[in-house]
Amino acid sequence: MKSARFLVPILLAGPLAAASAWGHERERHAASTPSEPKAEAASKKKKLDHSGRRQVGKASFYHDRFGGRKMANGEPMELDGDNAASRTLPLGTTARVTNLETGQSTVVTIEDRGPYVDGRIVDLSPASADEIGLSREQGLAEVEVAPIEVPMPDGTTRMGAGAAPERGN
Repeated sequence: MKSARFLVPILLAGPLAAASAWGHERERHAASTPSEPKAEAASKKKKLDHSGRRQVGKASFYHDRFGGRKMANGEPMELDGDNAASRTLPLGTTARVTNLETGQSTVVTIEDRGPYVDGRIVDLSPASADEIGLSREQGLAEVEVAPIEVPMPDGTTRMGAGAAPERGN
């Protein structure tokens, strides 16, 4: 009976040691291999567009609760300002946003990142949304975003499609 008391711990020690070593190997392998969600997120990240080309898509606007919150450029979001958010235009870009249904337009400055909903290309301050006839009830509008001045990585500025005189004038 005394030998069984010593034999049981010895028999259990072998499998426990093997399991422990296997677990460390899995952790080391997992740390060196990017996880699937991170890899997917990286592939969905959009590159900044310095081309100055026009974009067409849906515009939405910031809810009032975002007023005063820090934007991507570090400044507070002003509900009555000309600030806007884009996932692809560089921060500091000035752009003309035109509501394709009403023809109304306004000039905004890209100071934040977003919108993070597929199909939307720009989030506008409530004041800018109002200037193009985008009402709270409506919520979304089909717009054209035409960059006027696009900051380049080297510190220079590129004139965009919105810098050209409007057609028909």
